[in-house]
Amino acid sequence: MKVLIGTKNPGKIEGATKAFERYFKDVEVIGIPVSSDVNDQPFDNEVLTGARNRVKNVREYAKDNNIEADFYIAVEGGITTSLGTIIELNIAVVEDKEGFQSVGTSQGFPIPEKYMDDIKATDFGTVMDKILNGNGLSKGKGGIGILTHDQVSRIDITENAFIMALTSHINGNIWR
Repeated sequence: MKVLIGTKNPGKIEGATKAFERYFKDVEVIGIPVSSDVNDQPFDNEVLTGARNRVKNVREYAKDNNIEADFYIAVEGGITTSLGTIIELNIAVVEDKEGFQSVGTSQGFPIPEKYMDDIKATDFGTVMDKILNGNGLSKGKGGIGILTHDQVSRIDITENAFIMALTSHINGNIWR
């Protein structure tokens, strides 16, 4: 099974691979760097829009390069305030070769208000690197690994978001 993901981020690729391998055999996840066409630091509706745009863009890339795949996927991390508090989460989009698309989210975690001005001026990853003395935390286990004392990694959150999005694909018509 060939899966194209709209990123070259190794943590996102690994999380997607782990999710798909739970349900499918012989999974090959190939990272393609495409744009989200939203701000570098997405907020609220931009998070879902960015993930959907990445799926659209990776599908267009595949068409332009004569690459066939079983699934076209993406995940976008961002911040939402729609729950009445500031939460960082990931939204995964999974689209099969017939064009059926589903969405899933990861668990989210709170962000203290005191960091929001810096996040808006730069991005969440830059602020996390500064606060947690990291370098490229978004590429591996992530800042969430440090914040949870190694109980949850960036890979885990990505895997979880893809598992949630896959529920519409692995349960046939009963969940569509």
